Amino acid sequence: MTAIRILGIDPGLGITGYGVVEKQGSLLQYVASGRIVSNDREALSERLSTILDGLAEVIASFHPGEVAVEKVFVNVNPKSTLLLGQARGAAICAAVLARLPVSEYTALQVKQAVVGQGHARKEQVQEMVRRLLKLPAAPGTDASDALACAICHAHGGLGAMPARGRRVRAGRIA
Repeated sequence: MTAIRILGIDPGLGITGYGVVEKQGSLLQYVASGRIVSNDREALSERLSTILDGLAEVIASFHPGEVAVEKVFVNVNPKSTLLLGQARGAAICAAVLARLPVSEYTALQVKQAVVGQGHARKEQVQEMVRRLLKLPAAPGTDASDALACAICHAHGGLGAMPARGRRVRAGRIA
């Protein structure tokens, strides 16, 4: 049975979380996690470069075979949504430049796959990540969200396995 290493990314312009897990059969093993922080006093292009370079370094260090990225949700503030989308684009570019396949999941899909409930709180996600990966303590929220994204991908994502007979439409349980 071949192991597959998955890099999960929780994109953000200020903080981009990353988490690496290895899946062998049905077993998941924690490899690494952390965050890439950009300086909010720098120009947007420099901040995006920080994300791109940081994730390129993570990819070079941990050699993932696949990448899972959280999709952008539409925020009430269009400017925040646009900035988040640009950070997400930098994250996807890091994976594409490394010739890695990228899968995308909504926050609802990630929470459903990890906690079993699409509207779970951040603390619930952190605790389930800790339990699923047998960690001594819950990781920080950015790393936890990224690890949750990688776990969702390892489990086939919600889109690949509808929850208990429910249909999924556009990342939402119908």
